[in-house]
Amino acid sequence: MNIALVGYGKMGKIIEEVALSRGHQVGIKIDINNLDEFNAENFASVDSAIEFTGPHTALQNVLKCLDLKTPVVCGSTGWLEQLSAVEEKCTQTNGSFLYASNFSVGVNIFFEVNKKLAQLMEGQRQYDVSIKEIHHTQKKDAPSGTAITLAEQVLAFNSSKTQWVNESPASASELFIKSERIDPYPGWHEVKYSSGIDEIQIIHNAHSRNGFALGAVLAAEFIHGKKGIFTMKDVLGFGN
Repeated sequence: MNIALVGYGKMGKIIEEVALSRGHQVGIKIDINNLDEFNAENFASVDSAIEFTGPHTALQNVLKCLDLKTPVVCGSTGWLEQLSAVEEKCTQTNGSFLYASNFSVGVNIFFEVNKKLAQLMEGQRQYDVSIKEIHHTQKKDAPSGTAITLAEQVLAFNSSKTQWVNESPASASELFIKSERIDPYPGWHEVKYSSGIDEIQIIHNAHSRNGFALGAVLAAEFIHGKKGIFTMKDVLGFGN
């Protein structure tokens, strides 16, 4: 495949290494210094694009890829309040779009474990649930997209919690997500159920960004030749 990278920072460079190791070509690398190359002529031969920039540029970049008829994988977080605009554009253009708050295969397994644990803990009112996430200091958004996904999964099954908050909770009905920014953490997430008797914790600790990069490339391979809106559950065959 010929893959285009939209965003060529630390994450983009690791994605490039993984893509090349899997036999792909990375023909286009777009960053702030060559935005003029983000055009129809250069993207005509692109099989899939991988977008990893930031919350302020992701929407524009994804919409442009869809306008250029390029299947696009997006790993930028912090912009999901605008996701409906991308879904509408994808439908209008008969395009292909895949978003994940985290592309790591391990994290996506962690998501499934989190949902199962939340189901088991529903009704166990002696336990209070909280979430903690740690990332490197260059992480632009807080809480992380992964932490928000974990929180929303808990809220779907825990009737005692009504919303998540990123500051000290004002009431017992708020699910606390504690965010810390410490170098060189690539990503650490914990869901903890605490009672006066014991604690139950599940933790995912990323040793490097390579797992995220591999997942992004797997996603780009998956959407090549497909039409529609997808997630990592489709890539990994987890079903609904």
